[in-house]
Amino acid sequence: MTTVLVVDDQDLIRAGLVALLGAAPGIDVVGEAGDGDEAVAEAARLSPEVILMDIRLPGLDGVSATGWILAGPGAGKPRVLILTVFDLDEYVYRALRAGASGFLLKDSPPDTLIAGVQAVARGDMLFGPTVTRRLIEAYTRTPPGEPAPGLTGLTDRELEVLRLVGTGMPNADIAGRLGVSEATVKTHLNRLMTKLGISSRAQAVVVAYETGLVRPNR
Repeated sequence: MTTVLVVDDQDLIRAGLVALLGAAPGIDVVGEAGDGDEAVAEAARLSPEVILMDIRLPGLDGVSATGWILAGPGAGKPRVLILTVFDLDEYVYRALRAGASGFLLKDSPPDTLIAGVQAVARGDMLFGPTVTRRLIEAYTRTPPGEPAPGLTGLTDRELEVLRLVGTGMPNADIAGRLGVSEATVKTHLNRLMTKLGISSRAQAVVVAYETGLVRPNR
């Protein structure tokens, strides 16, 4: 059973999300919050596996709340799935850098929302299929040909794993490409994330693009 905390400042929308997810098999909505400060407090109190986080909240916004929650002490951090109204929200990229596992548009079909919660609970990344490339291209600033700073501590194999993660390839496919086991890929990924000081696969994707290790096709 996947435990979920629902965060949205609009009572009607939050109630709808709670009802939708609560009726889905395998999902248990353990709490709800109406603003960022309440989200941080409830996340600490309830330790949910997944937080469905509205990006625009009064006071502490969804990005800042995500950062506070994922920077807290202890292991077993929740997965944060960001909800946004716009397909290229200025806050989405910041949320991914803060460690969010992905984002969905608020007008996504109910089945997509449920599947999204289940996906991030498994540790997968989730990006709206129509906006990923535009999001990365809009915020990637590294000029062509510039060396990748901050990656010098990684081994050649770790760099290759990071590059493949940056292209959106899942661990099973990376293992097949490199001729190693999926467990070995996970070990390389965990080690490179530790070296880079990041805590989520989504952050690894951002780093791969920001450093120029992966470049969008234009």
